Amino acid sequence: MRVSVLSIGDELLSGEVVDTNAAHIADRLYETGARVFRHVTVPDDEDAIVEAILELAGASDAVIATGGLGPTPDDYTAQAAARAAGVPLELSQEALDHLARFEERIARPLHPSNRRQALVPRGCRLIPNPLGTACGFTVEIGGAEVSFLPGVPFEMERMLADTVLPELGKRLPAPWRRVTLKVFGIPEAAIAERLEGALSDDSPVQLAYCVKYPEIHVILRAAAADATLLEKTAAAVRERLAAFLFAEDGDTMDSVLARLFREKQVTLSLAESCTGGMIASRITAMAGSSAYFLEGNVTYSNEAKTRMLGVPAELIEQHGAVSAETARAMAEGARKAAGSDLAVSVTGIAGPDGGTTEKPVGTVYIGIADAAGCRAERFNFQGDRTRVRSITTFTALDWLRKYLLTLH
Repeated sequence: MRVSVLSIGDELLSGEVVDTNAAHIADRLYETGARVFRHVTVPDDEDAIVEAILELAGASDAVIATGGLGPTPDDYTAQAAARAAGVPLELSQEALDHLARFEERIARPLHPSNRRQALVPRGCRLIPNPLGTACGFTVEIGGAEVSFLPGVPFEMERMLADTVLPELGKRLPAPWRRVTLKVFGIPEAAIAERLEGALSDDSPVQLAYCVKYPEIHVILRAAAADATLLEKTAAAVRERLAAFLFAEDGDTMDSVLARLFREKQVTLSLAESCTGGMIASRITAMAGSSAYFLEGNVTYSNEAKTRMLGVPAELIEQHGAVSAETARAMAEGARKAAGSDLAVSVTGIAGPDGGTTEKPVGTVYIGIADAAGCRAERFNFQGDRTRVRSITTFTALDWLRKYLLTLH
């Protein structure tokens, strides 16, 4: 089945907003056994929207469009859809009732401009929106089923899952299966080298790579009929990437780490400098983290390292704030202050200034302390300030994951 995606909005073409909707739709379509045939983005211009609808409908079995269903005068999608279908707009009592119920639920009067969102092409099928004001709708144009959804991501995702995909699924063959293996700490070229020969040239299993910095996802796909071969291939790939594999499919570094902390019943404290609390933010984003995460210290200045963590001022003066010695002292100080089983520290030069020949921008030390002692390691990360902080955070989380896996 050929399914196309139409994204509508000036903000998408200007770069003000990243089109995450199109990526989400493509990903979910693949899970149901369909692939995106074309993706087109157009501005908030009625003629441009009509032209794109007709073009995509003429070349596709189905089209999913997002954006332009709001209450403001620059929301042209409904009238463009009506023009493309050759029908008039009409007020939908069902859509109007939904609007009234939604506004009543949040104790807000229905604004007159919102009535625009109840104007839909005659003969369309409404798509319920449990999370927002604008119902979506589906119309048949040129033999294609064209579904229109709001541009608000969380509304669109819910409506796609609840209504659009189940309807499409009635017309699709058995879905493809997919296994996503998430790796860290190895470049893409090295992954490809390790996987050489894992799949034969005539294998029905497809292999793809997706870089989601600082992770790399190794994606294996196969038709439902080849599910057994897919799992056999995935097992071989897992074995070759075992040292770098941290999660699969819907799991993330954060969810894996949370599960390990609960299983091992270990408590944690943190001492962060260059990451400014990013590690603590990732850990506390997981529900239930209060069971194992005791506290985090953002000790950005040298004085804070001494005052809050007990790092001797003379140690910092002798070795520098960015050093193995300071990283170890920070981890030990955090563990002692919190009374935690485990502590991790990070200190580094994120840039763009502050680097030297001996310690250039990207120099980072990570320390980890437990009852048996403390160790620290130097890393030389590349990239701008954002990337250095991001990969430092991820590396610290991976250190914790590997440490917890050693516990019995």
